[in-house]
Amino acid sequence: MIRPLVITSLTKAFETPSGTHVAVKDFNATIEACEFVALLGHSGCGKSTVLSIVAGLSQATTGGVIVDGKEIDSPGLERALVFQSPCLLPWLTTLDNVVLAAREAHPKLNAREQKELARKYLNLVGVGEFENTAPTELSQGTQQRVSIARALSLEPRFLLLDEPFGMLDSMTRFELQDLVLDLWEKDRKTCILVTHDIDEALYLSDRILLMTDGPESKVGLELPITLPRPRDRHELAGNTDYYRLRKEVIAFLEHHSKQFQQEKAA
Repeated sequence: MIRPLVITSLTKAFETPSGTHVAVKDFNATIEACEFVALLGHSGCGKSTVLSIVAGLSQATTGGVIVDGKEIDSPGLERALVFQSPCLLPWLTTLDNVVLAAREAHPKLNAREQKELARKYLNLVGVGEFENTAPTELSQGTQQRVSIARALSLEPRFLLLDEPFGMLDSMTRFELQDLVLDLWEKDRKTCILVTHDIDEALYLSDRILLMTDGPESKVGLELPITLPRPRDRHELAGNTDYYRLRKEVIAFLEHHSKQFQQEKAA
């Protein structure tokens, strides 16, 4: 039996010159195996803070994240993180950037096998032809494909996506959304996506966790996305359920934005 990833009463506080700032308070969620979940909310609401704790890069002040019955307190190879920026090492080739991750995750493989594994994932994301190219010679979108290949070469159970398309132009963003969706359809890794893009969340996810505005943000609404799979962007344009769900998300975000401004003014 594959256990879910459980986030329980997660609270994260930071000490600042003006006092304690509680970014996230009592955040609770259960992410089922093979589920694609989006964390959606206004900028600064704590989405990336939650994902950082799930990744093990940061620790909760109270509460925490449970995987396989154990609390996470550090990074692990079962959790791969893709950042908004590709973060590739410029002095290495595209292939060698991915080999670094493959070597870490699969130390029992010899050097040739690790290189073949890296090639497999570069080809899977459509950039195998650039294996001997330096990252600085590639477009931003191609670099992000390499970043995804690097994460996949870990062969993780959980794929954590921190606004991975946020720095891309619209067409490239659509292409990479389709790539991630296609990869997910093939092997159904458990995915958590941080985004502030409503259409992106609706297109990709099984469920959206809508976060209230900070400070002390938390899950304000869990919204199941009942749109049929496999999904096609053009077909969704005429789907009435899509627009109903979109309207519900916008209503939530507008309500909490107004509430935040009222509390700020008071």
